[in-house]
Amino acid sequence: MQITSCRALYKHFRSQSQLHQAPSNLTILLYSIRTNYINREIHRTDSSAFCTNANFSPPQNFPPKDMPLLLFEFSQNFNNGTRPNSYMLVQMIRFCTKQGLLYYGQQLHCHIMRTGSASDVFVSTALIGFYVKAMSLDEAHKLFVEIPQRNVVSWNTMISGCVHSGRLSKALAFFTELNKSEVAADGFSFTAALAACSQLRLLQMGMSIHCKIVICGFESGNLVANCLIDMYGKCSSLEEAIRVFDALVDKDAISWNSVIAASVKNQRLDLAIRYFDQMPNPDTISYNEMINAIAQFGNIEESVQILETMPSPDSSSWTTIITGYVNQNRAREALDVFTSMHANGVHMDEYTYSSILSGIACLSALTWGMVVHSCTIKCGLDTSVVIGSALVDMYSKCGRVENAELLFQSVPSKNVVTWNALLSGFAHNGESNKVIELFEKLKREDLQPNEITFLSVLAACSHNQVPLKRAYEYFTSMIDDYGILPITEHLTSMIRLMGQQGEVWRAEKMIYELGFGSSGPVWKALLGACGVCGDLEVAKVAAAKLTELEANDEYAYVMVSNLSAHHGKWLDVGAVRELMRNKGVTKEVGRSWIEMENVIP
Repeated sequence: MQITSCRALYKHFRSQSQLHQAPSNLTILLYSIRTNYINREIHRTDSSAFCTNANFSPPQNFPPKDMPLLLFEFSQNFNNGTRPNSYMLVQMIRFCTKQGLLYYGQQLHCHIMRTGSASDVFVSTALIGFYVKAMSLDEAHKLFVEIPQRNVVSWNTMISGCVHSGRLSKALAFFTELNKSEVAADGFSFTAALAACSQLRLLQMGMSIHCKIVICGFESGNLVANCLIDMYGKCSSLEEAIRVFDALVDKDAISWNSVIAASVKNQRLDLAIRYFDQMPNPDTISYNEMINAIAQFGNIEESVQILETMPSPDSSSWTTIITGYVNQNRAREALDVFTSMHANGVHMDEYTYSSILSGIACLSALTWGMVVHSCTIKCGLDTSVVIGSALVDMYSKCGRVENAELLFQSVPSKNVVTWNALLSGFAHNGESNKVIELFEKLKREDLQPNEITFLSVLAACSHNQVPLKRAYEYFTSMIDDYGILPITEHLTSMIRLMGQQGEVWRAEKMIYELGFGSSGPVWKALLGACGVCGDLEVAKVAAAKLTELEANDEYAYVMVSNLSAHHGKWLDVGAVRELMRNKGVTKEVGRSWIEMENVIP
C-alpha cells in the first residue's frame, strides 16, 4: 500500500484494530533511523563486520556527528515509556529535514497528529519547514492554517519556502497577511519579501516594504539593507540602491558586493569600478563581479587580465570569462579558456558546462559537444536540469534531434528551459508537428510557458503552414491567458505565416496595433512575406518604411527589385538598381561553416 501523505498514513493506522497492541509507529521510525545510521557507520569502516538484526549494538563512534545526540538518547529511552516533549519532537523533525528523510518525517507527523502535539506552535513550525524543504508546499500550507496561534517563525517559514520554490506572488501574499495580523514582522520576514520583489521586478511593492522597514526600525541592519540594495538594483533603481548603501554606517563585504552588482546590473561600469577600488578588502565575489561587468560592457581581454592577477580565482571566475566570450559570439576563445581551465585542474560546476555547451551549440561543433557530454557523465552532472537543458539544446543545434529527445526524457526534473530547448530543437530541425504535440503536453504540466516557448510554437506554425486561425489562437492565448507581451520574433513568425497564406494585408495593421511601427526587423519580415506571396503593393509600403529606419540595408532594394521583375516591371527594376548604385548599397555575399575532421574553419 502506497501512502502519499501523513494524513492518509494516520487514517491507515487508525483503521487497524490492533493499533495499541502493535509496536508504536514512532518506535518503528526511531529503529529505522538508528539502523540506517549504524549501517552507514559500519560500512565506512568494515562492511563485513556487521549484520543487521534486532539485537544490534551501536559502534563506538555512533551516533555520527551530524546526528543530534538528543535524538539518539531519546531513541534509546522511547521504548521504556518516555513521552517526547516539544523540544524533542522539534529536534527529530529538524533531523529528518536535514537528512531528507521524507518517509520518516511523514511517520513522525502521523505520531504528532495522534498525540495532539500538532497544537504546539514550535512543533507545527518545524513540520512546516520539513514539508517546505521537501517541496510539498500544499501540505505545509495545511499545517500553517491549522496552527491556532502562529508566531513570526511560522510566517517566515512559509514566506521563505514560497520564495525558494519559485512561488513569488504567493510569498508576497503571505507577507501581506502577516502585516495584517497581530504578529510583528522581523528582519527575516522583510528579507524574504524583498527577495520576491527582486525576482519579480516589483519596484513599487519593494518601496512599500522599504517604508515598513523604516517604520519598524530595521533599516540600519546590514542584513535588511543589503537586501534593499539588491532589490533596488534589480528593479533598475540604482539611485535608491546607492542611497541605501551610503546610509549604512558599518558596511560589510556583502554591502560592497551588492552595490557593485547593482551598478553592473544597470550598466554603470564606471560606478562598479569606483566602488571596487574603494572597497577595503575585495573578495573573490568582488573580483567575479568586476570580471562579469567588464566582460559585458568593456573589453573582455581586461577581464582575462583580472582573472590572471586575482588572488584566488574559483570556478565562477573562469565560467564568467567563458560566458563573456560566448555572449560575444567568440565561442572559439571560450573553448580555449575551457581547455585552460581543465589543464589547470580548476573544478567545473554545472554552470561551467552549461556555458561552454551554449558556445558549442552556436558553432554546431558536435565532436566538442560529445566530449563535454562525456565530461558531465564522468562528473555525475549529466542529470542536472541545467546541464540536461544545455545538452538538449546543443544536440538540437548540431542536428541530432533524436539524441536531444532521448536526453530530454532522461532528465528527472525538467523546468521550462528544458522543455523550451527541445521545442526549439524540433522547430529548427523541421519537426513542426512534434513542436505542437510537445507544447500540448507542456500545458498539462505544472509549468508556465514563457515567451521562448511561444516563439518555438509560432515558428513551427509558420514552417508547417498551420492554418492562420489556429496560429492566431496561440498568439492571442499567449497575450490573454499567460500575460506575455509579444516581442519582435513573435510578430515576425505571424507575418511569415500571413505571407505563406497570402494575407499580408492584415500585417500592417497588426504592426501598428502592437506598437512595432519603428521596428526594422518587423518591416523586413513583412517585406519577405510579400516576396513569398508576390504582393508588390504591400512590399513597396514595407520597403519604404524599412529604408526610412535602416537606410543602408540592401534587403529592401533587392526584394523590391526582384518583385518588380517578377511582375514584369523592368523600368522599376532598373530604377531600383540605379538607386542602389547611387547610394553605394551592395548585396552582401552569403556564407556558412561546418565542422570538418574535428576542425571548425
